[in-house]
Amino acid sequence: MLLPDFLRPRKRPEPGPRKDIPGEVKRVVKLLERVKDPETGLNIVGEGLVYGLTVEGKRVEVFLLMARSTPECHFCQMLAINVQRKILDEIVSILKTEGFNTVKVYNELGLLLAEG
Repeated sequence: MLLPDFLRPRKRPEPGPRKDIPGEVKRVVKLLERVKDPETGLNIVGEGLVYGLTVEGKRVEVFLLMARSTPECHFCQMLAINVQRKILDEIVSILKTEGFNTVKVYNELGLLLAEG
């Protein structure tokens, strides 16, 4: 008995990094691994801040998960803003230095945070 496609068991993806990622995306991920979170010293890729990436020729869009902590503390908010600004500036600087003409960085809501 033949089963329709939607009822056939599907092969689960293998754990680990995907193998079908285009070379230009891998290159940008490697570049983003140079960007460090000044609070933790970890790179933003390993830390899980990068959740999306679009590369089209010399144009890059980076999507970040920038969670806020302790919103009631005004001093903490200022520190978080300064850390975020440093990360954004470094992303734009590294990608522009590596030859990308347009760099846009968005947050998890799709709001533009930085552009270069």
